[in-house]
Amino acid sequence: MTNNLLAAHSATELSQLLRNHQVSRSELVSELIETIKNNNKHLNAVTSYWPERAQKMAADFKDTGQPFAGVPILLKGLGQSFKGQLDTASSKLLKDYVAPETNNFVLGLLAAGLIPVGETNAPEFGFKNITDSQLYGNAHNPWNGDYQPGGSSGGSAAAVGDGWLPIAAGNDGGGSIRIPSSFSGTIGLKPTRGRVPTGPGEWRGWQGASINFAITRDITDTANLLDALTTIQMAAPFQVPAPDKKFADTLDQLPHHLKIGYSTKSPVGTPVSNAAKQAVKEAVTFLDESGFDVEPADAPIDGTKLMQTYYLMNAGETATMFANMALDDQMIKQNVEPLTWALNVTGKSVLAIQYSQALSFWDNVSATMDEFQSKYDLYLTPTTAHQAPRVDDPLISNEDLQKLKHIETFSPKEQQQLIWDQWLPALTLSPFTQLANISGQPAISLPTHVGENGLPMGIQFMAKKGREDLLLQIGKYFEDDKWFKILP
Repeated sequence: MTNNLLAAHSATELSQLLRNHQVSRSELVSELIETIKNNNKHLNAVTSYWPERAQKMAADFKDTGQPFAGVPILLKGLGQSFKGQLDTASSKLLKDYVAPETNNFVLGLLAAGLIPVGETNAPEFGFKNITDSQLYGNAHNPWNGDYQPGGSSGGSAAAVGDGWLPIAAGNDGGGSIRIPSSFSGTIGLKPTRGRVPTGPGEWRGWQGASINFAITRDITDTANLLDALTTIQMAAPFQVPAPDKKFADTLDQLPHHLKIGYSTKSPVGTPVSNAAKQAVKEAVTFLDESGFDVEPADAPIDGTKLMQTYYLMNAGETATMFANMALDDQMIKQNVEPLTWALNVTGKSVLAIQYSQALSFWDNVSATMDEFQSKYDLYLTPTTAHQAPRVDDPLISNEDLQKLKHIETFSPKEQQQLIWDQWLPALTLSPFTQLANISGQPAISLPTHVGENGLPMGIQFMAKKGREDLLLQIGKYFEDDKWFKILP
């Protein structure tokens, strides 16, 4: 772990230091650049960085009272395009692609006063809960380099978890902020669908399941960033009402009479580790002793159907992505990884009826969860069912890997079954996060537990749409009581 200003202070604190002229923006940018140079060989968290551009932004920065006064940030190397920089999606197919424009989410970060310095490692097109792209290689866990930091925002989680900087951007289409936060000992918030800027071009990432935000190590930073990015974007397909008050202003206003449901049961019937159960048990004991109404409750959702429709969406959206690129199949197959190729082929055989039925199911899930969370203000589960896997664990059998490479020889029904089968080992690690993506609810992973093996484990809270305030307040409650297990 590094030992510098970016490690010692939150982004909120650094902004105050900048405004008090106790530190310069150039100094902070230089610190991050030097940290990347010295430590990236160990974590492989950053895939590209831009010293000259970042220093120019620091020198040209105009302080107009932005929430962050020129604090450096890392973007995720997927779905966060920055004009003039590589935008590869961690794929050999796009290894030389340069972003022609800056997307609206990154524009929001810039308007918040953050200075992008580089991009972080991610799996190809964000399809995995680990970070292992063939283009950039494995990222590593800051707690133990033999283990994964998670995915798909694995590089961001590794960098923040190792103290390189207080905030790194991420996105979350099935847990891709929360899973690496659980594995790497960081805070990971997935906001309500429609909360933060989207577009231009891609307005409904994975049919609204995917949303950009960030990985942090401080709840106040998380709240300030959410306040900075909260938007009413009439051009976007999904909307959520603006909060009555700033999230940061309500952090200490946690209601005393919350009802909290909790579960450690995997939604798809897969095993849940003792570490995950213990993390929830500890949290339940703390909440109960604090006077909250806490009781066992399982979300009334068919978890297997939830994941079947999720994978069907993944396949359909992948095929659409490549159709929009107008590339021939041979070019695609030669330059993408087996899972990406398999999703592309499978997606071509997904019927419009199947896709429409899947989205209708998602709408019903959203309605069911809204009713469920009318009874429970918060829903507590493990973030992940297990701790981080080893870097050398491929999470797929060689037999299934070979089938993926030749998936075009299978029938459409067999293709969809293969997608399920090959993803099952990875799903076993993290079956709790996808529900919030499909329902559109906000969810947060908090770093409250370290297992006997010395690796962290997060707990997850979900709330009704639009109620990020409760998630941030419960996070602050745990943080203030010294529950967070973040690297010193």
